[in-house]
Amino acid sequence: MTQPDIHARHHADTGTWSYIVSDPATRAAAIIDPVLDYDAKGARTGTKEAEALLAHCAAEGLRVDWILETHAHADHLSSAAWLKSRLGAPVGIGVGIRAVQSAFKPIFGLPADFATDGSQFDRLFADGERLPLGALQVEVIATPGHTSDSLSYRIGDAVFVGDSLFLPDGGSARCDFPGGDAGVLYDSVQRLYALPDATRVFVCHDYGPGGRAVQSQTTIGAQKAGNIHARAGVSREEFIAMRNARDATLALPALILPAVQVNIRAGALPPADADGRRYLRLPIDTL
Repeated sequence: MTQPDIHARHHADTGTWSYIVSDPATRAAAIIDPVLDYDAKGARTGTKEAEALLAHCAAEGLRVDWILETHAHADHLSSAAWLKSRLGAPVGIGVGIRAVQSAFKPIFGLPADFATDGSQFDRLFADGERLPLGALQVEVIATPGHTSDSLSYRIGDAVFVGDSLFLPDGGSARCDFPGGDAGVLYDSVQRLYALPDATRVFVCHDYGPGGRAVQSQTTIGAQKAGNIHARAGVSREEFIAMRNARDATLALPALILPAVQVNIRAGALPPADADGRRYLRLPIDTL
């Protein structure tokens, strides 16, 4: 079986891994979880990270067929819309984005005409769908729990799990955002653990616990053997109790307010007001 070429890029400011996954035979590629630079102090956006992804694709002669989101992230802004404007590639996310949009529309006081049907995205993926990527296929695996829309993408011997799992010494994702559910995440992790142990696992975030160098990759076997939250043998009840207790101690992600507003729009910034400026909304005493 042909295996994909994988280029990983780490965004140090947010601890995010973005990926370019390509078919070595046809040079067809997908970009997964791209980052838009954002300076919170001045509310300024930048495209340095996105430009680096484009430069890699150009240098390797890749044709980008898909821009794929594992979910509507709360810890970084997506550059999917900016990349689409340069590449023309469709942007896809899980069908659960509709629930995420519905949950956050009243939180941010978005206007009545803000659609909660996922129409800001080009494709909404359901569990089990398969997408062409040259001679390869992208298998969509619904892995909700962290969020309602969380997906994993399996391509050849690799699976891109978003925030559902971190590296084994990082554990698992929080489940206290709207639509999150620790029991549902446990079930999703078990679906991933049903994949072959040699399957390469690529995470969306790594923060280098204990000061180790950041990493992007592990395996299903390593997760089952050593994940500090979800190793094989941990019961559903034990996981739920651990996750709920831990989540109660966690601060909100630093960029959740700007990130979610942009990411439920498929990476597009809010429309400009009459003065030509774009504005983000900050709900007070809400989250």
